[in-house]
Amino acid sequence: MEHAFQEDNLQVEMAMHNRPTISDSTNPIEARGLTKSYEDGILAVDHVSFQVPAGKIFALLGGNGAGKTTTINLFLNLIEPTDGVTLIDGIDTCKEPLEAKKKVAFVSENVMLYPNFTAMQNLDYFARLGGRSDITRDELGDVLQRVGLPRRVHNGRLKDFSKGMRQKCGIAIAIVKNAPAILLDEPTSGLDPKAGFEFVQLLDQMRSEGRAILMSTHDIFRAREVADTFAIMDNGRVVMQEEASALAGRDLETLYMQYMGGHSPQPVG
Repeated sequence: MEHAFQEDNLQVEMAMHNRPTISDSTNPIEARGLTKSYEDGILAVDHVSFQVPAGKIFALLGGNGAGKTTTINLFLNLIEPTDGVTLIDGIDTCKEPLEAKKKVAFVSENVMLYPNFTAMQNLDYFARLGGRSDITRDELGDVLQRVGLPRRVHNGRLKDFSKGMRQKCGIAIAIVKNAPAILLDEPTSGLDPKAGFEFVQLLDQMRSEGRAILMSTHDIFRAREVADTFAIMDNGRVVMQEEASALAGRDLETLYMQYMGGHSPQPVG
């Protein structure tokens, strides 16, 4: 319950710092030796390093407890690392958390929006919290249409929306924010095939705008459709990382099962 409350407040906080931004970094998302251990001895993230360049999608795969969500939470400064650094657009998220939050948008598995607000009201609310007092209803409507929400649902309350429609609202807020870094935690979980396909199309659009996207997911099939780089996490460690081009012609699901099963597959290449 406390964690959900933190995520809810985080989305409001990030929206309040919303303003159009242009990436100042070649790699808007970067982890360097990232480590998180707890007092009970659990090593949730174990010296993880990776970069997500502008205009690329990085898929972080792994089972429950692999460390994916903890990694996302470290980038969002919900928790602090035991060691290592997380950078958003070159900004250390621990040393300058508010500056880092200006540069990042976050969409979780269960988007925390206001159920009694309409789609238009939610988007308007978060835009104005971010200082976008000049934004018009036409602009808001255009963004909602862009993410696949037709005008006939713009004045519908979120509590009556499907999960896929709520996810689209979350993406609309990320678009309005115009952040160079996008963090997604299990964004396709629970979506039907049509909604999942439409979500992947939205990610492709944001990539084409030069945004860096880090997506933690169980959904190998959707990740395979859109990701530029794949990393597999197990017990807090990145046990495999490869470019999509290096995996051409290989069965990603089989490779995933080999690594998660503790086997040592042949080098990828």
